[in-house]
Amino acid sequence: MKIISLFSGAGGLDLGLIQAGNTVIWANDIDKDAVATYKENIGDHIVCDDIKNIDISTLPDADVVVGGFPCQGFSQANRLRTLEDDRNQLYRFFYNTIKIKQPKFFIAENVKGILSLGKGEAIKQIVADFEAAGYITSVNLVNMANYGVPQTRQRVIIIGQRVDLGKELRFIFPQPTHSKSGELPKWVSIKEAIDHFPDPDKENNILNHIYSAYKVEYRNFTGHRKTDPDKPSPTVLARGNGKGGVCAIPHYNGKRRLTIRESASVQTFPEDFHFVGTMNSCYRQIGNAVPVLFARKLGDELMRLEKEENV
Repeated sequence: MKIISLFSGAGGLDLGLIQAGNTVIWANDIDKDAVATYKENIGDHIVCDDIKNIDISTLPDADVVVGGFPCQGFSQANRLRTLEDDRNQLYRFFYNTIKIKQPKFFIAENVKGILSLGKGEAIKQIVADFEAAGYITSVNLVNMANYGVPQTRQRVIIIGQRVDLGKELRFIFPQPTHSKSGELPKWVSIKEAIDHFPDPDKENNILNHIYSAYKVEYRNFTGHRKTDPDKPSPTVLARGNGKGGVCAIPHYNGKRRLTIRESASVQTFPEDFHFVGTMNSCYRQIGNAVPVLFARKLGDELMRLEKEENV
């Protein structure tokens, strides 16, 4: 399927969709480093600009629109002002793109916290908005570890399907492939994912295999807890540590933080995927991404739908 990607970042979601056989025909992000990373690894179809400067009518027609919109403006949960709230300009752009371009499907990714904003009123309004635009909308809370990603990353995936497509062509959300315990294969541990990498303090030719000098001090706080080698990684972070830096997850050896490359592997980026920018920028790009492996499962479902439609 032909895809428009909004808020693309370094391209984790896009890469997985492309690996499945789909085509991203237009993408956008405001972060120069993320766009440089995207261009080097994925393609030149990405536009580096503030999305507020883009005229939706100039976007190409596409089968699918994807992206993760910020949700600051939902915190007050004023259901009458969701689209009008100035803090929701990016959500409004995503919504208007869906409403104007009328793709067959849309995929939106967001943090788990969006479900509890305004005691659940915010997500109700989001679903109501998209249903009013002509879409059957489902909200799915996903633990990425259940899909073979070596990370207990919880995210909300909102799927929209244009109402006129009918019951015959229905997006089926991917079923888990792994579990913490049970009949499915066991969750992939962080050690399984990164233990093959050489010591970053010794000479090596691994891309982006450098790490933050931010000291490992264990506290009961996100990014400062011990990493268990036999379990999936905690969520790879994108936010700063209060001093302008990015708080990378501690390595399970307890001596250092994960390297950029190790963090990328936890997010299931290929090992030849090169991140561009400062160390902090690279960590942030990785932390903001959708795990490539999970994105490919969404892409596989889009490919199934395309084949069914063309039968």
